[in-house]
Amino acid sequence: MNRKERKSPVAVLCSALGTVLLILLVALCLPLTLPRVMGYDIYTVVSGSMEPAIPTGSLVYIENAQPEEIKEGDVIAFYGARDSAAVITHRVVENNTLMGQLTTKGDANEKADVNPVEYEDFIGKLALSVPYFGNLAQIFTSSTGKIGAGIVILAALLLQVVGGAVESFQNKKNKKHRDRRE
Repeated sequence: MNRKERKSPVAVLCSALGTVLLILLVALCLPLTLPRVMGYDIYTVVSGSMEPAIPTGSLVYIENAQPEEIKEGDVIAFYGARDSAAVITHRVVENNTLMGQLTTKGDANEKADVNPVEYEDFIGKLALSVPYFGNLAQIFTSSTGKIGAGIVILAALLLQVVGGAVESFQNKKNKKHRDRRE
């Protein structure tokens, strides 16, 4: 490529910036999407009952497990009440397989939870906890976060289009200049 056929710096910058925006968005969304595809449930910890092991704002990945196989010391996720969507993450202090119940306790709580967890309210076992990532998840899964992600995608596409248009304009300009010289 000779000197006159070099890409426009503006076109290169626009294309690179658009690509970087898309890569960043994908990188931020992967921890929220890929584990779900692999069968994990994902929740954000909203209380301090499991601190310091699992701080408020952590993202927890919950894997499928059989409640009968849960051992003392395992951290589990379960529905807090029969008709509630609230999910609680606490440590198991006893698994009563005969009664089909798990006794749990938050690490920061002095006593075990008053109500045992019925096996039917059991969701799964903690596979991974990532501190503070839950706050990021809350942002991305909110309406504002989804709109923001859409805007980032549109901006990235617009930058790609502008980069292509600038490059096309530059190529036409260079071709005219070459044609005049010949």
